[in-house]
Amino acid sequence: MGVKLIKISVVYFVIGVLLGYHMSMASDYSLTPVHAHVNLLGWTSMTLAGILYVMFPKAEQSLSGKIHFWLHNIGLPLMMLGIFLAISGVVSGIVPLMIIIGSNVVVLAVLVFAFNVFKNVKA
Repeated sequence: MGVKLIKISVVYFVIGVLLGYHMSMASDYSLTPVHAHVNLLGWTSMTLAGILYVMFPKAEQSLSGKIHFWLHNIGLPLMMLGIFLAISGVVSGIVPLMIIIGSNVVVLAVLVFAFNVFKNVKA
């Protein structure tokens, strides 16, 4: 799972860099919130979690590790798509719901990850 997190994070890294590149070429920085969240919650956080899981197999193999993996990988794309659509002007009742649900799922994923670290990462 740690290696999967790292590989998925690289996809977020490419998306974040391409989005930043697009914004700079277009001189339109309205998608900065998406760019920042993709890079921090996608690329950086998932990479660090993946490295930690590789270094501490007990944390990777735990139920909380698996729950963290799935919550993060469900919540983040949902939240990012919702924010992207909202900034792009898509007016739909589902867009705020996507942001709210996705954000809450990511927060839950981070809390599960923190629990996992404190429980299973030992010297």
